[in-house]
Amino acid sequence: MAAIQEDDSKLRIDKWLWAARFFKTRVLAAQAVAGGKVKVNGERVKSARIVRLGDVMRIHIGPYEHVVEVLALSARRGPAPQAAVLYKESEPSKTVRQALAVRFSAEARYASPDEGRPSKKERRQVIQLKKTRGE
Repeated sequence: MAAIQEDDSKLRIDKWLWAARFFKTRVLAAQAVAGGKVKVNGERVKSARIVRLGDVMRIHIGPYEHVVEVLALSARRGPAPQAAVLYKESEPSKTVRQALAVRFSAEARYASPDEGRPSKKERRQVIQLKKTRGE
């Protein structure tokens, strides 16, 4: 883990979010920061903001919110276990996200599938019905 820096060197927030694997690209991380999806210590920031150890971030990704504390800095995107060392997620944040994921999976399980386009058989039945009605 030579890429992880324990000192308080300069690292942009979009680069840290990318290295911590919250976003797939730096461009997506910068767009999220510019769109107000990332707050540092309760304040909306710009993507050029320097990340410091101990900063608390609220990161909104879709319907989920991650509340994390910065533990280390890294300008290099490594494997997921290495990225997990960069931050610590708060327990309330984890429980809320897990409950939301369970709720979404339950809703998806009981939702009726979309009808979509009619099949060839269904189209023939509609045509036959229209012929019998005289349309």
